[in-house]
Amino acid sequence: MKGSEIQWLGHRGPTFAHMKQILVGIAFLAFTPTYAQLPTSLKEAASKVSSGGGLTNDEVVAGLKEALVKGADASVLKGSALDGYWKNDLIRIPFPPEAEKMKGTLDKIGMSKQVDEFELTMNRAAEDAAKEALPILRDAVTGMSVSDGFAILKGGDDAATKYLTEKTSTSLREKFAPIVTNSTKKVALTSYWTPLANGYNKAGKLTGAKAVDPDLDAYVTQKAIDGLFTLIAQEEKQIRQDPLARTSDLLKKVFGN
Repeated sequence: MKGSEIQWLGHRGPTFAHMKQILVGIAFLAFTPTYAQLPTSLKEAASKVSSGGGLTNDEVVAGLKEALVKGADASVLKGSALDGYWKNDLIRIPFPPEAEKMKGTLDKIGMSKQVDEFELTMNRAAEDAAKEALPILRDAVTGMSVSDGFAILKGGDDAATKYLTEKTSTSLREKFAPIVTNSTKKVALTSYWTPLANGYNKAGKLTGAKAVDPDLDAYVTQKAIDGLFTLIAQEEKQIRQDPLARTSDLLKKVFGN
């Protein structure tokens, strides 16, 4: 082969070895779990940011914050409504598990009506507390950083809800506790619990059953918080997956196709 032909071939483009490396790289990126598992709309949003395709870091974070606030608004509205907890099987607060034996015993001795009223008042307390939750949830959203935003962007359908749970559970519990305490007093929760507990413990002296004294305020507080996060997760998933749930231009831009 002549030298001119060799030189010409040298400028034809990538060699087979180079092409093989490129194809392997593409395959690696395509099947890396952190990328492959992203919802389509979020892949596109991340692509737009990295390629300068119209989304800035601030827009991504602002869109995620708006989505969280929207989800919190809707969740508080649902949870604080009459029967918001009581008639929602996903978040309804049941009789405390540690007191289930007491519930069965009380049913047998003719106190089933009081047990039912007691369960209703627990859920009414959660509904009452939920009315005060929105400012707390909104304040929690404001602390989101750019790095937090992109971690959420690359996460699953409930990544933002998990972020809120991880970052705010302790402070929410501290702030919810007095609200729940006031709510339980308002609906006379303790007036139901005291005779129930006393009746069970009195019967327990005859049967040898262990006395129960669960911290009801802590139980209702945690269940109220868990219920709100369950509702927020539902709202987040809807915003990510349903175009009709993206009710602003920013949400459409960040989460849209």
